[in-house]
Amino acid sequence: MFTGIVKHVFEIQDIVSHGDNKTFYIQAAPDFIEQINIDESIAHDGVCLTVENISKSQNIYSVTAIKETLEKTTLKKWEIGKKINIERSLKFNDLMGGHLVQGHVDTIAQLKKIVHHQGSFELFWRYPKEFNKLIIPKGSICVNGVSLTVVSDEPGLFSVCIIPYTWHHTNFQLLKINDWVNIEFDIIGKYLAKWYNS
Repeated sequence: MFTGIVKHVFEIQDIVSHGDNKTFYIQAAPDFIEQINIDESIAHDGVCLTVENISKSQNIYSVTAIKETLEKTTLKKWEIGKKINIERSLKFNDLMGGHLVQGHVDTIAQLKKIVHHQGSFELFWRYPKEFNKLIIPKGSICVNGVSLTVVSDEPGLFSVCIIPYTWHHTNFQLLKINDWVNIEFDIIGKYLAKWYNS
């Protein structure tokens, strides 16, 4: 479980394919490497992956994504040198800064427009319309592992506003028009939608 408060942005050092799976080697900060453990769950652009190996001498750790994860997320498009948002899993005595995030991506969305306001950036995302019932204005949404608040919503298109701090401390600043991101909808909204439709 995560909160959507990104603490680090790290770079993919290498990618190795094993059949239908891909192993990603992440270059991390020395203090981060000292803190993490094998078998730990870490969110990578909002995708929960398990640490498999750690090289303290090189400050690199590895995680593997299976075929299903690759097909449902942006991981299939990842390349060496890509910078990704990183969050370690929630401790129950931590501050709950964002909202409850599972690291289970529901769909991907495409960046269609960036509007620069005075003091913030509004980003507009195109997403599959069948998920429209899971988005509400002022509701929570997780984009590339970042907990955000929906500003506007219409079928197949929503926007979020990002403050300068978040812009500069995540990989949002590197996004270009038509880039794809991972989306996880609010878990409470998903349960309510299932209950209402059953």
